[in-house]
Amino acid sequence: MKLVRVGLLLVLALVLAACGGGDDEASPTTDTATTEAPPETETEAETTATGGGEECETVDAPEPKPDGGAEAPETKLDPGTTYKLVVETNCGSFTIQLDQETAPNTSASLVALARDGFFDDVIFHRVVPGFVIQGGDPTGTGTGGPGYKTVDVPPQDASYIQGVVAMAKSGVEPPGTSGSQFFVVTGADVGLPPEYAVVGTVTEGLDTVLRIDALGTGDGPPSTPVVIEKVTVEES
Repeated sequence: MKLVRVGLLLVLALVLAACGGGDDEASPTTDTATTEAPPETETEAETTATGGGEECETVDAPEPKPDGGAEAPETKLDPGTTYKLVVETNCGSFTIQLDQETAPNTSASLVALARDGFFDDVIFHRVVPGFVIQGGDPTGTGTGGPGYKTVDVPPQDASYIQGVVAMAKSGVEPPGTSGSQFFVVTGADVGLPPEYAVVGTVTEGLDTVLRIDALGTGDGPPSTPVVIEKVTVEES
């Protein structure tokens, strides 16, 4: 059984490395890889059951946004303040508590992008059931980003377990390189190497994350568009 499991993990890693997506490739995808096109837009709003009695509102996929155009923040976040990103989607909302200790540069970048509305009306372009949900690409193709990069090398003992939020990158980029594409781990422990900047953890709304995960049909867009309607920053 151990040999079979190891074999499966190796196959999955190879598949991921071959795929494209927002900011990472060997796990979730990155800016330099290619991914499937975003789902077609719907013509009518309705609701789609995703199991457990919960529902996602079926919405039109938004028009892609231009690639790049953002500027890297020049100031750091207050180390004595806790920053959270509240991600509102058509499947519900979830909250990410940012980890400034592990990823100070990426945290500052995500806060700045969220405040500028960079993530608003952007889709989750990649949903792999039991693995990750990935979004944050303004173009919706898995190849876009803010136009700059940050670097926060993850610790060697980084664990990519359910609820962990990390940044996607291409396979050729150094460990911890980040753009705007982020992924939320939905599997119990997906066994990724310490290559992807660990930016935080989902502290509220994990049920929403799993609702989105349930819409995955393989390694690509979900069965129906999942849209980030708005990301707001909370400080405490």
